[in-house]
Amino acid sequence: MRILFAGGGTGGHINPAISIANYIKQRDEKFEALFVGTESGLEKKLVPDAGYNIEYIDIKGFSRKKLYKNIEVLIKLFRANRRCMEIIKKFNPDVVVCTGGYVSGPVAMAAKKLGVGAVIHEQNVYPGLTVKAAQKYVDYIAVSFDETIRHMKRADKCVVTGNPIRQEILSADSKKSREALGIGFDKPFVLIFGGSLGADKINDAVLHMLDRVTKEQRFYLMFGTGDRNFEKFSEGMAAEKIMPTPEMKVLPYINNMHHAMAAADLVVSRSGAITVSEIASLGKPSILIPSPNVVRNHQEQNARELEKNGACVVIGENILTGDVLYNKIIELISDKEKLNLISAGVKKFAVADALERIYGLILKASRKTSHSSRI
Repeated sequence: MRILFAGGGTGGHINPAISIANYIKQRDEKFEALFVGTESGLEKKLVPDAGYNIEYIDIKGFSRKKLYKNIEVLIKLFRANRRCMEIIKKFNPDVVVCTGGYVSGPVAMAAKKLGVGAVIHEQNVYPGLTVKAAQKYVDYIAVSFDETIRHMKRADKCVVTGNPIRQEILSADSKKSREALGIGFDKPFVLIFGGSLGADKINDAVLHMLDRVTKEQRFYLMFGTGDRNFEKFSEGMAAEKIMPTPEMKVLPYINNMHHAMAAADLVVSRSGAITVSEIASLGKPSILIPSPNVVRNHQEQNARELEKNGACVVIGENILTGDVLYNKIIELISDKEKLNLISAGVKKFAVADALERIYGLILKASRKTSHSSRI
């Protein structure tokens, strides 16, 4: 099967596509994949690193604040649609799979025009603008929550699949991962990251708790600053006269996230849908810090849904400081019973067969492809 994947911008859109591709690759010896993305997004790094080819288009999202800029966006959309048609004709896929982000829009449109079956996946409770706009072009809409269907005009196309989780996340062993990371077993290991691009508020809070981390040495720490913030964070550490220690790893990007997640006793992160799903699949206790700068505040919805079921602890950005974060970490890692309760609670949100469900939809959509219409 030949599949064209579209999704870009952040890891939350790219990693699901890679997860789906890897899953199908294991089941179809004739599988061929091509990704479509932008040169400015993380897909430029993540897709080639995963071993897949990628073509680039020039596209960006609509501005909600500066409406005059949308004239340029519309021009780019028109050109991107033509480019996507060229890519589809050349690659000749059996099906197109979109995983969100503004890259998905023109790809879904081009697939419809050329008679290629298509599936789009929505990770969050509330669907993004691209998914809502693309619903008329695709054959199936894979959603992660029942609630999402209420917000879609084409509910007849919606199928609840859950979020695709990378196989390496699902199969990672806690003990072996800890050994691979060089982390001891004598105290808890805390993993902190702000998403694939990093998060200024989380970075600032972590910076201002590192002095206590190094002095008190209550836990091992791995922290991902995000590529764009690593230099600034390193300068901040130097200004605060904080010296790195073997028990504290500060990285621009956590490439071996499967080991880090599996080894962690506590995860501190944003509450994007894929992150939440990975935490649930591993049953990891977490402190979630929702980003307030997302459409429809969907990260807050994700986090509060877990919180009301005792499946995480939430800290709002409005009260986030180094002391607040550090104290909450110490409170949780000092209470094994509390950690076990959170772990049991979050496991209830795990969907173990999401990739299998999505693959089923892809197979159905591929049968709808009209090869004669793509000549």
